[in-house]
Amino acid sequence: MTTPRFIAVIDIGKTNAKVVLIDRDDARQIGARSTPNTVKRDGLYPHADVERLWAFILQSLGELHAEHGIDGISITTHGATAALIGDDGLALPVLDYEHGAPGDVAGYAEARPDFSETLSPRLPNGLNLGAQIFWQSRAFPEQFAQVRQILTYPQYYAWRLTGLAASEVTSLGCHTDLWAPDKADFSSLVSNEGWRGLFPAVKPAASVLGNLLPELAAATRLPATTPVTCGIHDSNASLVPHLGTRQAPFTILSTGTWAIAMTVGGDTGRLDSERDSLANVDAFGRPVPTARFMGGREFDMLVPGAVEPSEADIAKVIVAEIQALPSFTPGVGPYPHHEGRWTQDPAGLSIGERSAAVALYLALVTRQCLDLSGLGREIVIEGPLARNTLFGRALSTLAGVPVTASGDATGTSLGAAMLFGGQAGTAKAGVMLEPLATDGFDAYARSWLAKL
Repeated sequence: MTTPRFIAVIDIGKTNAKVVLIDRDDARQIGARSTPNTVKRDGLYPHADVERLWAFILQSLGELHAEHGIDGISITTHGATAALIGDDGLALPVLDYEHGAPGDVAGYAEARPDFSETLSPRLPNGLNLGAQIFWQSRAFPEQFAQVRQILTYPQYYAWRLTGLAASEVTSLGCHTDLWAPDKADFSSLVSNEGWRGLFPAVKPAASVLGNLLPELAAATRLPATTPVTCGIHDSNASLVPHLGTRQAPFTILSTGTWAIAMTVGGDTGRLDSERDSLANVDAFGRPVPTARFMGGREFDMLVPGAVEPSEADIAKVIVAEIQALPSFTPGVGPYPHHEGRWTQDPAGLSIGERSAAVALYLALVTRQCLDLSGLGREIVIEGPLARNTLFGRALSTLAGVPVTASGDATGTSLGAAMLFGGQAGTAKAGVMLEPLATDGFDAYARSWLAKL
């Protein structure tokens, strides 16, 4: 097969879904469509609106092909999500991982494997995919009895596109309780619950699962020979452009709804199961120490309509010790049991001052994540926070290593496009950020830590 050049990436984040067209020859985005990723509240429980997403995907593929041409399709999605497939499609709706019931299901604490086996901490709501499946099997036994396959989320869309089913390690290995990274095999939970036969054979993310189904080719006007990859978890997709090109250990900070620090070549021995740190599994099946918090969601929550703060805004925030303290999304991050608060009423701040305080807050929490995931020789920021200059400069000062803001609109989509193999275009070099040298910042950081 000739390596495709123009690759459509189906990129489903927790907040937004996109179809992005990447030119692999120069690692450039040449087209995109996006839509909010809404949650349906009807039916058995809150669930993904997969049919609306499916219609959006097909329409976007057709439009981008008409405008530019598409040679291949790759898929990346958020984690902690699976589709339970019966004889005629979904046996149960695709559960939203923020639904609380799986977090409280009786018996799961005893059933789940030890952290030493899975490197997966116990997380709230349905953030452990194993807890979701465990809860669904108990709460809806009749429907669960009809399940023939369990597909992690990228592989669900790959199945709908090709008719072929596969499992894949980056989605199985992202805090699911389902995977044992050191054994490179399913965990004891899967065996003990009798689920092993429901998971299809594991295939590499960087493999072609099959070609587009003929009826979909007709609907989108793409060639029926269009290849489709197996798919990859979105945070791990951000790693792909850097694997083999940087000296380990290095840290990739993947941002969106979550801010996820992944240190390739780091030591999993620093992970703390009580502080939302874990091992992801990269596209080659290797454990990657990871720590994260809902940085993007907290940013949007704390400073809607954020602006680029002025030097005066930054100086005032630092001198007056205007601080946000974690956590504003309870149950996750390095301070999961802390209740978020401000040291001063934010209602009295200008939008610039508030923007500065929140950027510094995100940098301070990220630095705590790096104590858990390990600090690489360099940090590369991917995604929306790469555009927040104050955040990156503050992080550079706090970490004491070079920090680069990625030059790509999204490393996630580029990484997914590179799954086709061959000589993919390299990631853009990005911008090296100068450390924040504002007077008083070191004392500000010490004061922030002392309040925790």
